[in-house]
Amino acid sequence: MRHDHEGRRVSRRRLIAGVSSLGLGGLLSASGARAGTVTTDLSSLLAGAGTCTLTPSATQGPFYFDAGKIRSDIREGKPGVRLRLGIRVQDSGTCRPLRDAVVEIWHCDAAGLYSGAEKESKGGSLDKPLMTDMTPSDDKRYLRGAQVTNSDGIVQFTTIWPGWYPGRTVHIHAMVHVSDRRVLCTQLMFDESVNAAVLARPPYSAHPGRDTSNDEDEDFRDGMLMTVVQDGDGYLGAIVLSAAPDGR
Repeated sequence: MRHDHEGRRVSRRRLIAGVSSLGLGGLLSASGARAGTVTTDLSSLLAGAGTCTLTPSATQGPFYFDAGKIRSDIREGKPGVRLRLGIRVQDSGTCRPLRDAVVEIWHCDAAGLYSGAEKESKGGSLDKPLMTDMTPSDDKRYLRGAQVTNSDGIVQFTTIWPGWYPGRTVHIHAMVHVSDRRVLCTQLMFDESVNAAVLARPPYSAHPGRDTSNDEDEDFRDGMLMTVVQDGDGYLGAIVLSAAPDGR
């Protein structure tokens, strides 16, 4: 990742746009960014994890920025219950998988803090515009990352179960880019029975007093719920995101 003279990260997508001789998929797959072999358990979950209906959109929230992290494991040592994610991206009009789409995810840690915005996110501060990219205020980049979809439209991430902060239910932000355009911004959410089980475990139990459930969250939609199963001492989650790559 390059840096400009002021020390800010140069946007990965701006860098990609300037390489006319190499497409997005070719550039990122050369770095090993594309999803690898999909396990049988994940494939079976994805088979029943969504439809061709356009995925509900949601605000990107106040803590988004291009972290420039092309990786599958985004934990960076953060404590929490392991969560493996499988996301399939498809065309909402044709139901066909979208290859070489960039999928970004970001979420808070067990204490409700966002990397790059730890100061701003203490207490769930929402005083920033919800659809404006922020300038990071610290150099941490945990629980943020991007992958490029394979020929089946699939990416995989390893992270931790998100925590919570005031006014919001447990969620993961997701953004899909096709040909350098943001074609979907949504959020991934979880069944409340599993949320309750996870949040009762450490380190989440050190952050009590959750005040907002799925039913009380203004962004929650049924189409955002992930299919989740136990996976050893953690969980495996899957969802199909249906996007309109041509803006229709």
